[in-house]
Amino acid sequence: MEFFDRQGSSVRWRGNGETLTVTAWGTDGLRVQSTLLHSVLPHSEGALLPSGGGEPLIRISGDRAVIRNGNILCELWVQDYDLMDVPDWERPVHLTFRDGSGKLLLREIRNGGALQRKAREYLPLAGDAFRLKVRFESDPREKIFGMGQYQEERLNLKGSVLELAQRNSQASVPFYVSSLGYGFLWHNPALGEVFFGLNETRWEAEETDGMDYWICAGDTPADILRLYTLATGRPPMMPEYGLGFWQSKLRYVTQQEVLDVAKEYKKWGIPPDVLVIDYYHWPRCGDWRFDPEFFPEPEKLAARLREMGVEPMVSVWPAVDPRSENFQEMRQKGLLAASRSGVDVQMVFHGNNRFLDATNPEARAYIWDKCKRNYFDKGFRLFWLDVAEPEYTGYHFRNYRYAAGSVARTGNLYPLDYVRGFFEGLSACGEQNPVLLTRCAWAGSQRFGALVWSGDIVSTFDAFRRQLCAGLQMAMSGIPWWTCDIGGFHGGDVRSPAFRELLIRWFECAAFFPVMRLHGYRLPADRVVSRSGEILEGTGAGNEVWSFGPEAEQIMVFYIRLREALRDYTRRLMREAHETGRPVIRPLFFDFPADARAWEVQDAFMFGPDLLAAPVCHAGETSRRVYLPEGHEWTDAWTGLRLRGGEFAETAAPLDRIPLFLRDGQQSWLVSRLAQNASALPQDP
Repeated sequence: MEFFDRQGSSVRWRGNGETLTVTAWGTDGLRVQSTLLHSVLPHSEGALLPSGGGEPLIRISGDRAVIRNGNILCELWVQDYDLMDVPDWERPVHLTFRDGSGKLLLREIRNGGALQRKAREYLPLAGDAFRLKVRFESDPREKIFGMGQYQEERLNLKGSVLELAQRNSQASVPFYVSSLGYGFLWHNPALGEVFFGLNETRWEAEETDGMDYWICAGDTPADILRLYTLATGRPPMMPEYGLGFWQSKLRYVTQQEVLDVAKEYKKWGIPPDVLVIDYYHWPRCGDWRFDPEFFPEPEKLAARLREMGVEPMVSVWPAVDPRSENFQEMRQKGLLAASRSGVDVQMVFHGNNRFLDATNPEARAYIWDKCKRNYFDKGFRLFWLDVAEPEYTGYHFRNYRYAAGSVARTGNLYPLDYVRGFFEGLSACGEQNPVLLTRCAWAGSQRFGALVWSGDIVSTFDAFRRQLCAGLQMAMSGIPWWTCDIGGFHGGDVRSPAFRELLIRWFECAAFFPVMRLHGYRLPADRVVSRSGEILEGTGAGNEVWSFGPEAEQIMVFYIRLREALRDYTRRLMREAHETGRPVIRPLFFDFPADARAWEVQDAFMFGPDLLAAPVCHAGETSRRVYLPEGHEWTDAWTGLRLRGGEFAETAAPLDRIPLFLRDGQQSWLVSRLAQNASALPQDP
């Protein structure tokens, strides 16, 4: 009986109703697909780009086959069920992955035994859908990093259970880097879970057509991310306005308020690169235009800001209020997500909203046309794509469906398609390097210019520490453009000394984030009422650097100027991300993979290869312990003291100072600049 055949760059196995293919995909990568009821998995767009890999080596011999693509190979074995005598056509195929030297990377669990477990288990649902479980053996010593953004103070994900679903402040990007030398992409947009257990690794999809994943082998984390971003795409080159400081708040209510903030920053001599106009500058969700009562001359606003060296950014939501001028047309044309049962209300916020169906190409074209005419053509070329999950009230995912299918089957695609529509629209208008601030992402979002921020987080030191892990996990997920609300979004009271301490510590850390962006809903807030008497979305207290008292403002202005001084270095890091997929910030082990201790550090990070930042992220601390990777000499950027790597350093950290270390004398100009921090602090304008 013949179990295997070759199909171009794939080896195929068929048995007991299942068809499985292993295909050479990209450089040093393999794509594995399996389905029941179909000879091939139904085509769907996703994260992986078309394969450009070379010719694989394929050997077939009886009940065994091997496919090798560069540095990775898969062994396929038609396994006898343990403890059972079954006919050949019922024997399952078993997969093992090794690198080019033969080292074991990953292996499916054995099928059968007294428990009758299956490595690939299809549980039938209504129609042609299945609930899918895929199980692999687990090495308890393995360390796992990536998977997108989860609000957990944990960097090594071994032992974790993660929901594969998009939520406000949670971005499911199902790719991870293993300390064993491989990268793994779960190429399935269905809702589900992953269990990185000590006894097994298990992936589950709630509703799907079949199995689809991609695996690559690399000697270092940098190698693995290079291969992964070759397969899924790399970001554009970050424009100059992405290298400096961004100012934002919830929310600037009027055109004049926006201009006044820009003028004040210009008086300080630190105009922000980007000034953000947040939500509800529109009459209704789904109008996608400025409310003329509050923004009567948007063209003049954009032009005046640009004259001051400030690039304006405008918020866009995918929510559509039934009172919107576009709602009836969009409903008639089928451009909205739909409920499967009950009342068709998907988000309750200033009205009963439905969502644009971003998986529908016609819907993507529709919203871009509105935004082009009402924003882009008036001088606003930067878009903040908020609520990109989208944020269903109550997150009753299973009650909704898109053009691409039910949310249970396709829901994680939404943020990818939402950003894609604007990226393609901007590109068609001649924008060479679009930047799209967005609250969510999926695998591959980076190639559409996604700058992901970590959502509506709270203003606490606990949340601050979670953002450090979130940003580093996004970096290891192939998405190098990341930011967060400096100081947190909810609960920051400008009158509180405790909040001011948190804000300063967060601000000085964010000077070394990929994008430095100040945002939040500050207290005390004010009510906003229209001329007609309608109560509108309110506005928070001031969130500019002069809003928090003299000590805070001087420290914050210093770090804005430090960020500006680092512009050449930051530009170099952005170019590396664009050309090689190397993230801008990364865990210590990324640059020092041979140092076992570097794999354990989660409260410090590298800003490129030269700068190690160790933020103070506990209240009241004025010093901290920092691990310096071995094999290098490190210089304290504040004191000039030279330290040996492979050891912990106890370093002073007064309120105006983030511990910062330079590798092997690199960026040595910082020492003289920071050593005179006190005299360098700016005075009032």
